[in-house]
Order: sequence, then structure tokens, then C-alpha cells
Amino acid sequence: MSNETIKKTNRRKLIWMLILLCSPVVISYALYFSGYKPDSNNYGGILPIVKMRGTGTNVVDNTIFRMKDLHGKWVLVNIDSGVCEEDCRKKMYFMRQVRLVQGKEMNRIERLWLINNDTAPNEQLLKDYEGTFFINASNSELLSLIETHAVHTKHIYLIDPLGNLMMRFPEIIDGKKMSQDLKRLLQVSQIEH
Repeated sequence: MSNETIKKTNRRKLIWMLILLCSPVVISYALYFSGYKPDSNNYGGILPIVKMRGTGTNVVDNTIFRMKDLHGKWVLVNIDSGVCEEDCRKKMYFMRQVRLVQGKEMNRIERLWLINNDTAPNEQLLKDYEGTFFINASNSELLSLIETHAVHTKHIYLIDPLGNLMMRFPEIIDGKKMSQDLKRLLQVSQIEH
């Protein structure tokens, strides 16, 4: 082969290598600017991250509760009246069951009920959902950080181990899908207390 032929062959190889190396970057920019978003396989909706801060009163022992007391744990949050009617009881049930399904990882999850009025839950509720933090947050900054009053009683929320509100589950709860979301988060999370 002549020198000219070798140079042309090497040039072609170089051009093909440059095309192959640059194509992922070009494709990613094209997808980004075209607005393409792949389907998500998480059940809960991702929220704009809000740092949860504030205090409330623990209904069980009348002590001060601070959000930072739960740092290092994933926290399932229910916001409802202390009366806790049927929808509230369903949320509390799913929070308890989803935590239990996590097996040995369940100790990384806490349950928090922010009571949005001055009504204390009855003794049976306290007994049925033992291990939950029952917090009177009626005059607390905590409630103002979670969406609007009309919306926040309809969902179960999730706070990450750094204290950020980051997800809410749909109004009609599918416990299996909710459990799968939590399982994935626990597997990939490296944040410990």
C-alpha cells in the first residue's frame, strides 16, 4: 500500500472514532433540548425539596418535638386531624404495614403523624399505631412547609434522612407500590444516622 492510501485509511478511522466518541454527547444534548423525559417507575411523586424545620408537641409525653430528632431516618408523614376518620386511619395503616414489610430495614423508617388541630387522638389510636410520633403541629412551622391545607391531608409524605420533604404518595394508596418505592430508596441510600 502506498503512503497516500495509508493516510486516507488512518484519516477515515480517526473520523469514525471522533464520530463514535462525540455521538453520546450530541444525542444527550438533543434529547435534553427537545424536552424528552423517560418514564419514571416510581409510584410516589417527587416534590421540590423543602428542608423540614420546626417544632411541635409530642402528644404521648407532652415533650417538645424537633424535626432534627428524626435526622438519619426515612420518615413517612401523615397530616390529619386528631379525630382521625376513615381516610386518616387508612393512611396510618399503610404507613405501619409498609414499614413492617421492609423487614430488617424497617428500623431505618419512622412514622410521623402531624396533627393539624388541637384534638388529641384517642387512646385506641395511640395503642393501634404505637411507635408513631404523634405530634400536635397545629401552630407549627412544620405544616406551612408542606403544600396547602386542602392538599396535605390527602397524601402520605416522605422525608429523607437529611430532613428534606421529597416525595408524596397518591391519594388512593397502593401499599405494594409504595413499599417497592421505599425498598428502592433504602437500597440506594448510603445516608445513616
